[in-house]
Amino acid sequence: MSTAISPTAYNYKVVRQFAIMTVVWGILGMGLGVFIASQLVWPQLNLDLPWTSFGRLRPLHTNLVIFAFGGCALFGTSYYVVQRTCQTRLISDSMAAFTFWGWQAVIVGALITLPMGYTTTKEYAELEWPLAILLAIVWVTYGLVFFGTIVKRKTKHIYVGNWFYGAFIVVTAMLHIVNHISLPVSLFKSYSAYAGATDAMIQWWYGHNAVGFFLTTGFLGMMYYFVPKQAERPIYSYRLSIVHFWALITLYIWAGPHHLHYTALPDWAQSLGMVMSIILLAPSWGGMINGMMTLSGAWHKLRTDPILRFLVVSLAFYGMSTFEGPMMAIKTVNSLSHYTDWTIGHVHAGALGWVAMISIGAVYHMIPKLYGREQMHSIGLINAHFWLATIGTVLYIASMWVNGITQGLMWRAINDDGTLTYSFVEALQASHPGYIVRALGGAFFASGMLLMAYNVFRTVRAANPAQAEEAAKIVVVGAH
Repeated sequence: MSTAISPTAYNYKVVRQFAIMTVVWGILGMGLGVFIASQLVWPQLNLDLPWTSFGRLRPLHTNLVIFAFGGCALFGTSYYVVQRTCQTRLISDSMAAFTFWGWQAVIVGALITLPMGYTTTKEYAELEWPLAILLAIVWVTYGLVFFGTIVKRKTKHIYVGNWFYGAFIVVTAMLHIVNHISLPVSLFKSYSAYAGATDAMIQWWYGHNAVGFFLTTGFLGMMYYFVPKQAERPIYSYRLSIVHFWALITLYIWAGPHHLHYTALPDWAQSLGMVMSIILLAPSWGGMINGMMTLSGAWHKLRTDPILRFLVVSLAFYGMSTFEGPMMAIKTVNSLSHYTDWTIGHVHAGALGWVAMISIGAVYHMIPKLYGREQMHSIGLINAHFWLATIGTVLYIASMWVNGITQGLMWRAINDDGTLTYSFVEALQASHPGYIVRALGGAFFASGMLLMAYNVFRTVRAANPAQAEEAAKIVVVGAH
């Protein structure tokens, strides 16, 4: 046996760039979320301008938190994980750099066009055709970098986290391209290639799987690397992780029709979506339990390690929201919950509790390693951030649950003569206290991101990136 040391370090530059932009876009996206939540409490904040109205800023908020914040977290962590688990540098530095700058260009394009009212009107797919094409080019390049790196790996085994990242990349490309097929009529206006109920079905096949693959499968790849790493324990069951992977990607793609209960979609398609959504509970909880059980023998670490706390609490929220989703897909429950704030609460249980918390934990784990530091500048600030994030998420979800059930019950209440008991405005007035609590919860969460930004800034300022690069020298052990 002999040891050959390659002079090539991992490409940490692109990972650093994505990690920093995760924090930047997180602050902007969540700050905008607090602002539009406040518009629902104080409508004067719409400012009587078209560009600052709720209807235009809300899609900008969703694009910033999903694709800017969440997307940068996924790019950064996937590049970090694939290099370390394959023990090889990214296949192309220039293509990796293109994915970074191209992705930022897409987001800046969204920042400009959405407030101007240029939109396809499709949820989570609002970007008009020039930006949609740029996004597709960047995404295909991302796939080439990721899978190319796996092909030239030094390890025989492909770690399970990379299976999740790989599925997320492939399916997101398919969803984006199919849903965005359209006929452009001008530079910023196009019409969907599909019509009527078909258009709705393809949109929610995309919309729910943007949640299922972009906001779940990708972040499970993150979970399978960073939870064992931070806990310093092997994953609880490798076999369960493989079963989890195949069950999840087989079932998730079918769940979209549950967004279209009681619509023009054929009844069989609605029922199929409902059944698949209920079955989906099994693999979702399989993954959650696998992550949680990884802490067997390491639970005491939660007392002193706030990064691990972020990762574990994110799993708790993942378990909760993947129980709630299938329940809300049941037609009888959906008849009460649909179009109410309960749906908004459910989305944010996943978005804040699962996606944001695991991203924050992963970034806190990576930053010291990327910048040649022992640990983050302040563990106390991470602790404070954890409690702001947790309290903010709970306030948000609880207020939207109460609002949603209140709205559902008020809307369906009828008098003896068959007329509605409550007007829509009365239901809106009943929702007002919940909107105040929701804005407060969002403010808690966003303020935690400011603490994170300061902590990252102080860590980076005292950094030694060259030392991090040196530590990343790849040691290849082989028989000669």
